[in-house]
Amino acid sequence: QVQLAETGGGLVQAAGSLRLSCTASVRTFSRYAMGWFRQPPGKEREFVAGVFRSGITTYYAESVKGRFTISRDNAKRTVYLQMNSLKPEDTAVYYCAADDSGSDYHTRTYEYDYWGQGTQVTVSS
Repeated sequence: QVQLAETGGGLVQAAGSLRLSCTASVRTFSRYAMGWFRQPPGKEREFVAGVFRSGITTYYAESVKGRFTISRDNAKRTVYLQMNSLKPEDTAVYYCAADDSGSDYHTRTYEYDYWGQGTQVTVSS
């Protein structure tokens, strides 16, 4: 069983920045593909960004490309989401997720095996 804990959410003004962190409870962190999702108020959970197990390859939703950066530090068992140029429409609960299938590219919620509890990000205009 993998436990994921997100930190770093909060309230920020539009055009500001935040960095989210997600730390895993397992030593074998490098075997998990990792992703970030978000759920805006009244909407479904949506893919934001993903990173391969090696940390070399990353991929993004079009809505955040060029503004958000996902990265991971396997030694620290942590995945990060650096969010710049934030917009009010980025307001959501942000979740990190881990996949144990052995493959790397996942953008659907059902492809992930473990989820964090979520952290609120609110962007004011």
